[in-house]
Amino acid sequence: MRFPRLLPVLFCLSCASAQAAQVKRVEVRGIDGAMANDVRAALSLEDAIGKQVSDRRLDYLLEEAETETRNALEPYGYYSPQIKVTPSSDRNALVVTIDVQRGDPVIVRKVAYGIEGPGAQDQYLTQDIQKVQPVPGRVFDQSAYEAGKTAITQRLAQRGYFDSDFISHKVEVTRAAHAADVDLRWASGERYEMGPVTFEQTPNEIINQKLLERLVYWNEGDYYHQGRLDRLRKSLTSLDYFSRVDIEPLPGDAKDLRVPVQVTLEPAKRSIYTAGVSYGTDSGPGARFGLERRYLNKRGHKALAQVDYAQKRKVATLQYRVPAFKWLDGWYTAGLQFGDEQSRYIDNRRTELVFSRTGQINTKLDAAISLHVLRERWAYTDGTLKTPYQTASLSFPQLDMHYVSVDDRLYPRRGIGANFTLRGGSAGAGGGFLQGHARAQWFHGLGPQDRLILRGELGYTVAKDALALPPSLRFFAGGDRSIRGYNWREVGPRLVDPKGRYLFAYGAKNVVTSSVEYERYFNASWGAAAFVDGGSAFDDRKLDWHTGVGFGVRWRSPVGPVRIDIARGLKHPDSPFTLHLNIGADL
Repeated sequence: MRFPRLLPVLFCLSCASAQAAQVKRVEVRGIDGAMANDVRAALSLEDAIGKQVSDRRLDYLLEEAETETRNALEPYGYYSPQIKVTPSSDRNALVVTIDVQRGDPVIVRKVAYGIEGPGAQDQYLTQDIQKVQPVPGRVFDQSAYEAGKTAITQRLAQRGYFDSDFISHKVEVTRAAHAADVDLRWASGERYEMGPVTFEQTPNEIINQKLLERLVYWNEGDYYHQGRLDRLRKSLTSLDYFSRVDIEPLPGDAKDLRVPVQVTLEPAKRSIYTAGVSYGTDSGPGARFGLERRYLNKRGHKALAQVDYAQKRKVATLQYRVPAFKWLDGWYTAGLQFGDEQSRYIDNRRTELVFSRTGQINTKLDAAISLHVLRERWAYTDGTLKTPYQTASLSFPQLDMHYVSVDDRLYPRRGIGANFTLRGGSAGAGGGFLQGHARAQWFHGLGPQDRLILRGELGYTVAKDALALPPSLRFFAGGDRSIRGYNWREVGPRLVDPKGRYLFAYGAKNVVTSSVEYERYFNASWGAAAFVDGGSAFDDRKLDWHTGVGFGVRWRSPVGPVRIDIARGLKHPDSPFTLHLNIGADL
């Protein structure tokens, strides 16, 4: 009979329990930088910002904030901080302040750190240990300790110590003394060796097994190292025969400490068809078609046929490649190319036969040595004036080297890329010639979104009669990757008509260009650039320097960087603006 009198009381209690507060923001004082960011990331209060939370939930979050802050500071060596959590009085816009006094950091006092067993004599593991072990007298960094522990454990496996295990892995912290004693030791066990390698091609064999076995450059019984398998994977991938390359060491099946290696390969599609459209200010509209056979036979031979047919320029290419493994992984290539250019300034027909050997010297340097047999006929014209036809038949060897050492090949922010070409030989009636050409690019990040790019080019020809060299072996300047603000091949020695008017560049013995460019990205995809380019193509010492300035838009597209530049040459006051478009990596 008394229950009805209790209903109002129960209703009030339920309303009181339903009261809620809203967290507006959390302020962390006394620390900044990465330490403050880590504290914020650890706080459950951060997840409650902008949300309605009950009194019970709020009390729990405020109580946990001290523990979470304390745990977030420990990796930095602060095990005894003083932490005060204070909420504001406005429950509808609650501001929680966390005041932190870090106190004295924990200092490394004693260190027992290393590898016992055969791995103790491994000089590379010794070097790795020296890089990561804690140093007595320094602040104890728990994150560095954990990273070092993981790194050494992985290195032991990579170098074939598959039986390695911890002898001890502990850190004892004495809070009163602000000291940490580190005891981290491994027992390496015996080092395993490289065992037999088995290749399995599924669903059927497309390449002779003996050809693939030539990629295995180590001998059975050599010390195991993961890097050997990584190099094998890269070699198999670069052959482009297979869509999947799976290399698996099997230490569990090892006999006499020799680890068998299972290589599973799935063939890629045999034929690659390509088609596209093109447009160039000098070549006009055009289309491109190509067919490549990834493998013609079980010996791994390849073939390529490609046609680039534009209104004013046609190029047809045939190529046959044979894999080469002696000395350096690479290819023996025989190529034949036909070119026909009928542009507004030249009538040119060219046939070139090339025999080459390519190879990778190391991870940063590729090289190619080739023999060229060239037949070229040309005449210059501007529609009204046409020079007599000239013909050249040349044969010459050529060395090409390509060096890349950057942090990111698609969007480099640090490093250098360079190309070098050296060729020389018979130039027919013009006698012999020797020619060197080098390009280099240097990238330097100035901040998270900025970078500085320096480019340079230098080409030099030694020839009795430079005009006897065909246009394909002469140097030109101007255009997208040369001197922006000038059109392609605009800069250099020019033909002069009977009235003294300069017509068009016919190529030069030498070339020098340079560029300074500053880029800034405003977000992950879009940015802008400003640049100054300069240089000239010239004969002997008649250097006629041209300078171009401009700005551009940068877009990190899904298919690679896109660069659109507007530039103007400063050589003449009435020089027009030029538009330049580039798609693809800088290197």
